[in-house]
Order: sequence, then C-alpha cells, then structure tokens
Amino acid sequence: MLCRELADNKKAEDIVILDVRDLSSVTDYFVIASGTSEPHLRAIVDEITDQVGEEHGLRPRAIDGTLQTAWVVLDYFDVIIHVMRKDVRERYDLETLWGDAPRVKARKRASYKT
Repeated sequence: MLCRELADNKKAEDIVILDVRDLSSVTDYFVIASGTSEPHLRAIVDEITDQVGEEHGLRPRAIDGTLQTAWVVLDYFDVIIHVMRKDVRERYDLETLWGDAPRVKARKRASYKT
C-alpha cells in the first residue's frame, strides 16, 4: 500500500495492486502504475525508491528496464513495482496475464465535511 501511495503522490495513473502470493513463488505483490512521459516515470520511480529508502532503509534488490524503454521494474523481493508508460502497459497487459490474481483495494481516505 505504501508503494501505491507513493506513486499516487506523483500523480501516477491507474495504479493497481495484484496479490500474486498464490500464483507466484517469485513475489507476493505486483504494483502496476502508469506515467505519461519519461520525466513523469522518473518522478514516480524516484519517489518510491527515495521514500522507501528513507522511511524503511530498503533499496530495491534489482532495478530492470529504463526510462527510455518506458518500463522500469523495482524489485523489493516481496513487492515488485512496474512503472510504465500507458502504451507499453497496454501492449504487455500484465493485469490480463495475471488475471487470476486478486486486486488489493486501496484504502479509503478520510473525508471531512466542513
């Protein structure tokens, strides 16, 4: 959920969390998010890596892909984050590929009436 919130901080689009614990021996969760441009992808990736590093002392055990290929994968072992430009995301369609994985619902933010 933290990675989802951090991506959302940078206005990532269509953020999805897939629970792949029963489907994969590689990881527990996929977080998939879209960005609109190379600078937007960089901002999302930097926000996640910087904040997870500062708040929890964790660095990705691997980073794959590049901003130029419009798909960056951050591997935190239990959570793998895919940050992609929309057209790349549509082409590879991870949500359909992992279609048996349940989606994790985002926490609702408190709303205050004034």
